Amino acid sequence: MARRAYDLILYGATGFVGRQTVAYIAARAGAGEKALRWAIAGRNRDKLEQVRRAAGAAAAAADIVVAGADEPRALNALARSTSVVLSTAGPFDLYGSQLVAACVSQRSHYVDITGETPWVSRLVKQHHARAAADGTRIIPCCGFDSVPSDLGAWLLVQAMHKRHAAECVAVKASFSIRGGLNGGTLASALNMLGSGQGKAMADVFLLNPQGERVRDPTLHADPLLPHFDTDFKAWLGPFVMGPVNTRVVRRSAALLSYPEAFHYQEYLRVGTGPVAAIAAASLSAGMFASSQAMRFGLLRSLAARVAPKPGEGPSVSRMDGGAFHCELLGRSGNGHVLRGRISDHGDPGNRGTTKMVCEAALALLFGGRRLPPGGGVLTPASGLGQVLVDRLRAAGMVLEVDP
Repeated sequence: MARRAYDLILYGATGFVGRQTVAYIAARAGAGEKALRWAIAGRNRDKLEQVRRAAGAAAAAADIVVAGADEPRALNALARSTSVVLSTAGPFDLYGSQLVAACVSQRSHYVDITGETPWVSRLVKQHHARAAADGTRIIPCCGFDSVPSDLGAWLLVQAMHKRHAAECVAVKASFSIRGGLNGGTLASALNMLGSGQGKAMADVFLLNPQGERVRDPTLHADPLLPHFDTDFKAWLGPFVMGPVNTRVVRRSAALLSYPEAFHYQEYLRVGTGPVAAIAAASLSAGMFASSQAMRFGLLRSLAARVAPKPGEGPSVSRMDGGAFHCELLGRSGNGHVLRGRISDHGDPGNRGTTKMVCEAALALLFGGRRLPPGGGVLTPASGLGQVLVDRLRAAGMVLEVDP
Protein backbone atom coordinates (compact mmCIF):
# COMPACT_ATOMS: atom_id res chain seq x y z
CA MET A 1 0.00 0.00 0.00
CA ALA A 2 1.34 3.42 -0.99
CA ARG A 3 2.21 5.62 1.98
CA ARG A 4 -0.75 7.71 3.09
CA ALA A 5 -1.16 10.66 5.42
CA TYR A 6 -2.09 8.38 8.33
CA ASP A 7 -1.36 4.83 9.38
CA LEU A 8 -4.52 4.57 11.45
CA ILE A 9 -7.76 6.48 11.99
CA LEU A 10 -10.00 5.73 14.98
CA TYR A 11 -13.60 6.35 13.90
CA GLY A 12 -16.30 6.84 16.53
CA ALA A 13 -13.69 8.10 18.97
CA THR A 14 -16.18 10.01 21.15
CA GLY A 15 -18.17 6.89 22.12
CA PHE A 16 -17.61 4.84 25.28
CA VAL A 17 -15.31 2.23 23.75
CA GLY A 18 -14.02 4.80 21.26
CA ARG A 19 -12.56 6.91 24.07
CA GLN A 20 -10.80 3.84 25.42
CA THR A 21 -9.28 3.09 22.01
CA VAL A 22 -7.87 6.62 21.91
CA ALA A 23 -6.20 6.11 25.29
CA TYR A 24 -4.90 2.67 24.25
CA ILE A 25 -3.41 3.84 20.95
CA ALA A 26 -2.00 6.96 22.58
CA ALA A 27 -0.12 4.77 25.05
CA ARG A 28 1.25 2.62 22.22
CA ALA A 29 2.20 5.61 20.07
CA GLY A 30 3.80 7.25 23.07
CA ALA A 31 5.80 4.08 23.70
CA GLY A 32 7.25 4.29 20.17
CA GLU A 33 4.99 2.03 18.10
CA LYS A 34 7.09 2.72 14.99
CA ALA A 35 6.30 6.46 14.94
CA LEU A 36 2.56 5.88 14.43
CA ARG A 37 0.80 8.55 12.38
CA TRP A 38 -2.81 8.56 13.54
CA ALA A 39 -6.00 10.55 13.82
CA ILE A 40 -9.32 10.38 15.62
CA ALA A 41 -12.55 10.87 13.70
CA GLY A 42 -16.26 11.43 14.13
CA ARG A 43 -18.95 13.95 13.32
CA ASN A 44 -18.31 16.55 16.05
CA ARG A 45 -14.98 18.42 16.17
CA ASP A 46 -15.55 19.88 19.64
CA LYS A 47 -16.18 16.45 21.17
CA LEU A 48 -13.17 15.01 19.36
CA GLU A 49 -10.97 17.76 20.77
CA GLN A 50 -12.29 16.99 24.27
CA VAL A 51 -11.44 13.32 23.81
CA ARG A 52 -7.93 14.16 22.60
CA ARG A 53 -7.32 16.43 25.59
CA ALA A 54 -8.65 13.81 28.01
CA ALA A 55 -6.20 11.24 26.62
CA GLY A 56 -3.27 13.40 27.73
CA ALA A 57 0.00 14.47 26.16
CA ALA A 58 0.51 11.15 24.38
CA ALA A 59 -2.54 11.88 22.22
CA ALA A 60 -1.43 15.38 21.24
CA ALA A 61 0.10 14.08 18.01
CA ALA A 62 -3.25 12.70 16.84
CA ASP A 63 -4.99 14.75 14.17
CA ILE A 64 -8.75 15.27 14.02
CA VAL A 65 -10.84 14.26 11.02
CA VAL A 66 -14.50 15.30 10.84
CA ALA A 67 -16.80 12.97 8.92
CA GLY A 68 -20.40 12.00 9.59
CA ALA A 69 -21.57 8.44 9.05
CA ASP A 70 -23.96 9.68 6.33
CA GLU A 71 -21.41 11.80 4.43
CA PRO A 72 -19.98 9.64 1.61
CA ARG A 73 -17.62 12.32 0.30
CA ALA A 74 -16.08 12.93 3.72
CA LEU A 75 -15.86 9.20 4.41
CA ASN A 76 -14.13 8.53 1.11
CA ALA A 77 -11.62 11.28 1.89
CA LEU A 78 -11.08 9.76 5.33
CA ALA A 79 -10.51 6.26 3.94
CA ARG A 80 -8.24 7.56 1.19
CA SER A 81 -6.01 9.24 3.76
CA THR A 82 -5.22 6.18 5.89
CA SER A 83 -3.96 2.63 5.68
CA VAL A 84 -6.28 1.26 8.39
CA VAL A 85 -9.63 2.36 9.83
CA LEU A 86 -10.70 1.17 13.28
CA SER A 87 -14.40 1.81 13.95
CA THR A 88 -16.29 1.68 17.22
CA ALA A 89 -19.29 3.64 15.90
CA GLY A 90 -22.35 1.46 16.43
CA PRO A 91 -25.01 0.42 15.89
CA PHE A 92 -23.09 -0.54 12.77
CA ASP A 93 -26.25 -1.31 10.84
CA LEU A 94 -27.08 2.40 11.21
CA TYR A 95 -23.65 4.04 11.13
CA GLY A 96 -21.18 1.62 9.56
CA SER A 97 -22.23 0.76 6.02
CA GLN A 98 -21.00 3.84 4.18
CA LEU A 99 -17.70 3.80 6.06
CA VAL A 100 -17.04 0.19 5.01
CA ALA A 101 -18.02 1.03 1.42
CA ALA A 102 -15.51 3.89 1.48
CA CYS A 103 -12.76 1.60 2.81
CA VAL A 104 -13.43 -0.95 0.07
CA SER A 105 -13.48 1.70 -2.63
CA GLN A 106 -10.26 3.33 -1.38
CA ARG A 107 -8.52 0.00 -0.58
CA SER A 108 -8.13 0.81 3.11
CA HIS A 109 -8.08 -2.03 5.62
CA TYR A 110 -10.81 -1.99 8.28
CA VAL A 111 -11.57 -3.49 11.71
CA ASP A 112 -14.45 -2.97 14.11
CA ILE A 113 -16.15 -4.33 17.26
CA THR A 114 -19.56 -5.23 15.88
CA GLY A 115 -21.52 -8.30 16.90
CA GLU A 116 -24.29 -7.50 14.39
CA THR A 117 -24.13 -10.63 12.26
CA PRO A 118 -26.99 -9.70 9.88
CA TRP A 119 -25.07 -6.54 9.00
CA VAL A 120 -21.86 -8.51 8.53
CA SER A 121 -23.75 -10.88 6.24
CA ARG A 122 -24.73 -7.92 4.05
CA LEU A 123 -21.10 -6.77 3.98
CA VAL A 124 -20.11 -10.19 2.67
CA LYS A 125 -22.68 -10.01 -0.13
CA GLN A 126 -21.84 -6.42 -1.08
CA HIS A 127 -18.07 -6.24 -0.68
CA HIS A 128 -16.32 -9.61 -0.28
CA ALA A 129 -15.62 -10.19 -3.97
CA ARG A 130 -14.13 -6.76 -4.64
CA ALA A 131 -12.17 -6.62 -1.39
CA ALA A 132 -10.76 -10.08 -2.11
CA ALA A 133 -9.74 -9.05 -5.62
CA ASP A 134 -8.02 -5.91 -4.31
CA GLY A 135 -6.41 -7.54 -1.27
CA THR A 136 -8.32 -5.27 1.11
CA ARG A 137 -8.99 -6.76 4.52
CA ILE A 138 -12.40 -5.91 5.99
CA ILE A 139 -12.47 -7.60 9.41
CA PRO A 140 -15.53 -7.02 11.60
CA CYS A 141 -16.08 -8.70 14.99
CA CYS A 142 -12.62 -7.88 16.40
CA GLY A 143 -13.73 -7.29 19.99
CA PHE A 144 -14.84 -9.77 22.65
CA ASP A 145 -17.28 -10.58 19.87
CA SER A 146 -15.54 -12.70 18.52
CA VAL A 147 -11.76 -12.82 19.00
CA PRO A 148 -11.49 -15.36 21.87
CA SER A 149 -13.86 -17.82 20.19
CA ASP A 150 -12.34 -17.46 16.74
CA LEU A 151 -8.68 -17.54 17.74
CA GLY A 152 -9.32 -20.27 20.31
CA ALA A 153 -10.84 -22.62 17.74
CA TRP A 154 -8.11 -21.73 15.22
CA LEU A 155 -5.33 -22.47 17.72
CA LEU A 156 -6.76 -25.92 18.47
CA VAL A 157 -7.14 -26.74 14.76
CA GLN A 158 -3.51 -25.72 14.15
CA ALA A 159 -2.17 -27.54 17.20
CA MET A 160 -4.04 -30.77 16.36
CA HIS A 161 -2.52 -30.83 12.90
CA LYS A 162 0.99 -29.97 14.12
CA ARG A 163 1.15 -32.28 17.14
CA HIS A 164 -0.84 -35.28 15.95
CA ALA A 165 -1.00 -34.91 12.15
CA ALA A 166 -4.76 -35.17 12.66
CA GLU A 167 -7.81 -33.13 11.73
CA CYS A 168 -9.63 -31.35 14.54
CA VAL A 169 -13.30 -32.04 13.87
CA ALA A 170 -14.92 -30.58 17.00
CA VAL A 171 -14.22 -27.67 19.34
CA LYS A 172 -16.31 -26.55 22.28
CA ALA A 173 -15.74 -23.65 24.65
CA SER A 174 -17.01 -22.64 28.08
CA PHE A 175 -16.88 -19.00 29.17
CA SER A 176 -16.73 -17.41 32.60
CA ILE A 177 -17.11 -13.63 32.53
CA ARG A 178 -17.21 -10.73 34.98
CA GLY A 179 -18.02 -7.32 33.56
CA GLY A 180 -20.59 -4.68 32.69
CA LEU A 181 -22.64 -3.46 29.75
CA ASN A 182 -22.11 -0.22 27.85
CA GLY A 183 -24.89 1.71 26.15
CA GLY A 184 -23.51 1.22 22.65
CA THR A 185 -23.65 -2.58 22.92
CA LEU A 186 -27.24 -2.44 24.12
CA ALA A 187 -28.21 0.01 21.38
CA SER A 188 -26.83 -2.37 18.74
CA ALA A 189 -28.76 -5.32 20.19
CA LEU A 190 -32.01 -3.38 20.41
CA ASN A 191 -31.59 -2.09 16.87
CA MET A 192 -31.20 -5.64 15.53
CA LEU A 193 -34.29 -6.81 17.42
CA GLY A 194 -36.32 -3.78 16.42
CA SER A 195 -35.48 -3.85 12.72
CA GLY A 196 -36.78 -7.31 11.92
CA GLN A 197 -33.41 -9.10 11.85
CA GLY A 198 -34.42 -11.89 14.22
CA LYS A 199 -34.72 -14.52 11.50
CA ALA A 200 -31.27 -13.72 10.12
CA MET A 201 -29.77 -13.77 13.63
CA ALA A 202 -31.18 -17.27 14.14
CA ASP A 203 -29.50 -18.66 10.99
CA VAL A 204 -26.58 -20.69 12.31
CA PHE A 205 -24.89 -20.57 8.87
CA LEU A 206 -25.54 -16.87 8.29
CA LEU A 207 -21.89 -16.01 7.56
CA ASN A 208 -20.93 -19.13 5.65
CA PRO A 209 -20.16 -18.71 1.93
CA GLN A 210 -23.30 -18.91 -0.17
CA GLY A 211 -24.11 -22.40 -1.38
CA GLU A 212 -21.73 -24.15 1.01
CA ARG A 213 -22.99 -27.56 2.09
CA VAL A 214 -22.54 -28.50 5.75
CA ARG A 215 -22.44 -32.08 6.99
CA ASP A 216 -25.02 -32.82 9.72
CA PRO A 217 -26.50 -29.34 10.42
CA THR A 218 -27.91 -30.56 13.76
CA LEU A 219 -24.41 -30.43 15.26
CA HIS A 220 -24.41 -26.66 14.75
CA ALA A 221 -27.77 -25.81 16.37
CA ASP A 222 -27.71 -23.14 19.09
CA PRO A 223 -28.02 -24.78 22.54
CA LEU A 224 -31.18 -23.97 24.47
CA LEU A 225 -30.97 -26.22 27.52
CA PRO A 226 -28.46 -26.62 30.35
CA HIS A 227 -26.38 -29.76 30.74
CA PHE A 228 -23.57 -31.16 32.84
CA ASP A 229 -20.42 -31.43 30.74
CA THR A 230 -18.07 -34.21 31.78
CA ASP A 231 -15.10 -32.69 29.95
CA PHE A 232 -15.39 -29.33 31.73
CA LYS A 233 -16.79 -30.97 34.90
CA ALA A 234 -19.35 -28.21 35.24
CA TRP A 235 -22.93 -27.25 34.51
CA LEU A 236 -23.14 -25.25 31.29
CA GLY A 237 -25.91 -23.09 29.89
CA PRO A 238 -26.50 -21.07 26.72
CA PHE A 239 -24.06 -18.19 26.27
CA VAL A 240 -25.67 -14.91 25.21
CA MET A 241 -22.85 -14.22 22.74
CA GLY A 242 -22.88 -17.71 21.27
CA PRO A 243 -25.25 -16.82 18.39
CA VAL A 244 -22.66 -14.25 17.26
CA ASN A 245 -19.39 -16.06 17.96
CA THR A 246 -20.38 -19.41 16.48
CA ARG A 247 -21.27 -17.79 13.15
CA VAL A 248 -17.87 -16.12 13.00
CA VAL A 249 -16.03 -19.35 13.80
CA ARG A 250 -18.00 -21.15 11.07
CA ARG A 251 -17.00 -18.49 8.56
CA SER A 252 -13.37 -18.99 9.55
CA ALA A 253 -13.83 -22.74 9.13
CA ALA A 254 -15.05 -22.19 5.58
CA LEU A 255 -12.44 -19.58 4.61
CA LEU A 256 -9.54 -21.53 6.11
CA SER A 257 -10.71 -24.98 4.97
CA TYR A 258 -11.12 -26.64 8.34
CA PRO A 259 -12.17 -30.31 7.98
CA GLU A 260 -15.58 -30.80 6.39
CA ALA A 261 -16.88 -32.43 9.57
CA PHE A 262 -15.70 -29.55 11.82
CA HIS A 263 -18.25 -28.11 14.24
CA TYR A 264 -17.98 -25.57 17.04
CA GLN A 265 -20.17 -24.73 20.00
CA GLU A 266 -19.83 -22.57 23.10
CA TYR A 267 -21.51 -22.21 26.48
CA LEU A 268 -21.55 -20.19 29.69
CA ARG A 269 -19.96 -22.02 32.62
CA VAL A 270 -22.29 -21.85 35.62
CA GLY A 271 -20.51 -24.06 38.17
CA THR A 272 -20.65 -27.44 39.86
CA GLY A 273 -23.12 -29.08 42.20
CA PRO A 274 -26.92 -28.93 42.60
CA VAL A 275 -27.06 -25.15 43.08
CA ALA A 276 -25.26 -24.68 39.76
CA ALA A 277 -27.72 -27.07 38.10
CA ILE A 278 -30.63 -24.92 39.27
CA ALA A 279 -28.81 -21.76 38.22
CA ALA A 280 -28.12 -23.18 34.76
CA ALA A 281 -31.78 -24.09 34.34
CA SER A 282 -32.83 -20.61 35.48
CA LEU A 283 -30.35 -19.03 33.08
CA SER A 284 -31.70 -21.02 30.13
CA ALA A 285 -35.30 -20.17 30.99
CA GLY A 286 -34.47 -16.52 31.55
CA MET A 287 -32.62 -16.17 28.25
CA PHE A 288 -35.51 -17.75 26.37
CA ALA A 289 -38.08 -15.54 28.11
CA SER A 290 -36.10 -12.35 27.56
CA SER A 291 -35.49 -13.12 23.88
CA GLN A 292 -39.23 -13.58 23.39
CA ALA A 293 -40.07 -10.45 25.39
CA MET A 294 -37.66 -8.27 23.43
CA ARG A 295 -39.70 -8.90 20.30
CA PHE A 296 -42.20 -6.37 21.64
CA GLY A 297 -41.45 -2.72 20.96
CA LEU A 298 -42.81 -1.50 24.29
CA LEU A 299 -40.41 -3.71 26.24
CA ARG A 300 -37.47 -2.71 24.03
CA SER A 301 -38.29 0.94 24.72
CA LEU A 302 -38.42 0.25 28.45
CA ALA A 303 -35.06 -1.55 28.31
CA ALA A 304 -33.52 1.37 26.43
CA ARG A 305 -34.90 3.81 28.99
CA VAL A 306 -33.46 2.13 32.07
CA ALA A 307 -30.16 0.88 30.62
CA PRO A 308 -26.96 2.89 29.98
CA LYS A 309 -27.23 5.31 27.08
CA PRO A 310 -24.81 5.27 24.11
CA GLY A 311 -21.58 6.84 25.33
CA GLU A 312 -22.13 5.52 28.86
CA GLY A 313 -20.77 2.41 30.52
CA PRO A 314 -19.34 0.85 33.67
CA SER A 315 -17.10 2.77 36.05
CA VAL A 316 -13.34 2.55 35.77
CA SER A 317 -13.10 0.47 38.94
CA ARG A 318 -15.74 -1.97 37.68
CA MET A 319 -14.00 -2.33 34.33
CA ASP A 320 -10.63 -2.85 35.98
CA GLY A 321 -12.16 -5.47 38.29
CA GLY A 322 -13.64 -7.51 35.46
CA ALA A 323 -12.18 -10.59 33.78
CA PHE A 324 -12.96 -13.44 31.43
CA HIS A 325 -11.80 -17.03 31.13
CA CYS A 326 -12.50 -19.28 28.15
CA GLU A 327 -11.66 -22.98 28.36
CA LEU A 328 -11.64 -24.89 25.08
CA LEU A 329 -11.52 -28.56 24.16
CA GLY A 330 -10.80 -29.92 20.68
CA ARG A 331 -11.16 -33.47 19.37
CA SER A 332 -9.82 -35.19 16.30
CA GLY A 333 -11.69 -37.82 14.37
CA ASN A 334 -9.29 -40.51 15.63
CA GLY A 335 -9.56 -39.72 19.34
CA HIS A 336 -6.89 -37.13 20.13
CA VAL A 337 -7.94 -34.43 22.61
CA LEU A 338 -6.38 -31.01 23.17
CA ARG A 339 -7.29 -28.36 25.71
CA GLY A 340 -6.71 -24.63 25.49
CA ARG A 341 -7.55 -21.45 27.31
CA ILE A 342 -7.87 -17.76 26.62
CA SER A 343 -8.19 -15.31 29.50
CA ASP A 344 -7.44 -11.78 30.59
CA HIS A 345 -8.06 -9.30 33.36
CA GLY A 346 -10.43 -6.40 32.81
CA ASP A 347 -14.06 -6.13 31.76
CA PRO A 348 -14.24 -8.24 28.57
CA GLY A 349 -16.83 -6.08 26.79
CA ASN A 350 -14.90 -2.87 27.40
CA ARG A 351 -11.28 -3.30 28.50
CA GLY A 352 -10.94 -6.61 26.62
CA THR A 353 -12.69 -5.38 23.50
CA THR A 354 -10.51 -2.27 23.44
CA LYS A 355 -7.31 -4.32 23.63
CA MET A 356 -8.49 -6.81 21.00
CA VAL A 357 -9.62 -4.31 18.37
CA CYS A 358 -6.62 -2.01 18.83
CA GLU A 359 -4.17 -4.91 18.53
CA ALA A 360 -6.09 -6.12 15.46
CA ALA A 361 -5.61 -2.72 13.82
CA LEU A 362 -1.91 -2.68 14.75
CA ALA A 363 -1.56 -6.24 13.44
CA LEU A 364 -2.80 -5.02 10.06
CA LEU A 365 -0.31 -2.16 10.13
CA PHE A 366 2.76 -4.04 11.24
CA GLY A 367 2.07 -7.70 10.40
CA GLY A 368 3.51 -7.46 6.89
CA ARG A 369 4.19 -10.80 5.23
CA ARG A 370 3.33 -12.67 8.42
CA LEU A 371 -0.36 -11.96 7.88
CA PRO A 372 -2.45 -14.68 6.23
CA PRO A 373 -2.68 -14.15 2.46
CA GLY A 374 -5.66 -12.57 0.76
CA GLY A 375 -8.40 -10.05 1.30
CA GLY A 376 -12.18 -9.88 1.53
CA VAL A 377 -14.70 -9.67 4.34
CA LEU A 378 -12.72 -11.82 6.76
CA THR A 379 -12.66 -12.95 10.37
CA PRO A 380 -10.00 -12.36 13.06
CA ALA A 381 -8.54 -15.85 12.45
CA SER A 382 -8.64 -15.75 8.64
CA GLY A 383 -7.49 -12.15 8.33
CA LEU A 384 -4.96 -11.84 11.17
CA GLY A 385 -4.14 -15.32 12.51
CA GLN A 386 -0.85 -15.76 14.37
CA VAL A 387 0.03 -12.07 14.13
CA LEU A 388 -2.93 -11.16 16.33
CA VAL A 389 -2.23 -14.08 18.69
CA ASP A 390 1.34 -12.86 19.20
CA ARG A 391 0.30 -9.25 19.74
CA LEU A 392 -2.38 -10.16 22.29
CA ARG A 393 0.08 -12.36 24.18
CA ALA A 394 2.55 -9.49 24.26
CA ALA A 395 -0.24 -7.26 25.58
CA GLY A 396 -0.83 -9.62 28.53
CA MET A 397 -3.62 -11.90 27.31
CA VAL A 398 -3.31 -15.65 27.88
CA LEU A 399 -3.78 -17.70 24.69
CA GLU A 400 -2.43 -21.21 25.08
CA VAL A 401 -2.91 -24.84 24.15
CA ASP A 402 -1.79 -27.50 26.64
CA PRO A 403 1.22 -29.63 25.67
